Amino acid sequence: MVTGEAVLIDIPPASLPIRAVARVIDTILYLLLVILLLVVVVAQSSDASVASSETLALISIVGSLLVVPVAVETLTRGRSLGKLICRLRVVRDDGGPIVFRHAFVRGLVGVVEFFVAYGIPAVIAAIATTRVKRLGDLAAGTYVVHEDVRLQLSAPPEVPWRLEPWARAADISALPDGVALAVRQFLLRRRTLTPAARARLSTELTAAVRPNVAPPPPPGTPDEDFLAAVLAERRRRDQQRLARDSRLRARVVPVDELTGR
Repeated sequence: MVTGEAVLIDIPPASLPIRAVARVIDTILYLLLVILLLVVVVAQSSDASVASSETLALISIVGSLLVVPVAVETLTRGRSLGKLICRLRVVRDDGGPIVFRHAFVRGLVGVVEFFVAYGIPAVIAAIATTRVKRLGDLAAGTYVVHEDVRLQLSAPPEVPWRLEPWARAADISALPDGVALAVRQFLLRRRTLTPAARARLSTELTAAVRPNVAPPPPPGTPDEDFLAAVLAERRRRDQQRLARDSRLRARVVPVDELTGR
């Protein structure tokens, strides 16, 4: 996900043990549903032919192991009873909610993974991937996250004191969001880079930012100070704009006395 301040957030995936617990819960429930439906089929088809009984039994198994899980994940946007208990949710690779296509691919591959191969391929794939993905997740472009995960964002860059007067008066409205995101990531990671890579990236980003900023910074300004000043000033202006919008909404939209919103 990318926030309004051009901050890239990678939601951490759920661990394999907690996913296994949720999967065991779901599997038990779906198998109980299969048994219940088969009992009903046997009780109601005593006078039916063998072919009819076998067809009804097959429909019951497919419905319990594929149709019901897909319908549940589609309607709940990525949750099942096991995931609800364990506070998990299936999301797309970009962090967005899943739709029927994702749920169907996960469910279809899951039948093979768990009920044919006894979950062995799912465990191997989860161990081998960085986002703990089983084969169904790899095919659908999804992964599983904790719903109540706490994200820790790094402190945003500050304007160097000697550049504050210039930054307050500079026009940075033409700065593209993609360039701002690249600058943000560089400033957060620059201490982990080698000196050569750090110098090269700062030069390249400065060349991309300068055409979108007017007037240019004072002569002799280091590239990293220039980038930090532009990004910090952009953040300050965004915060002021959001505060103005909030005050305007408060004046225009009446407050609900019951909800306070």
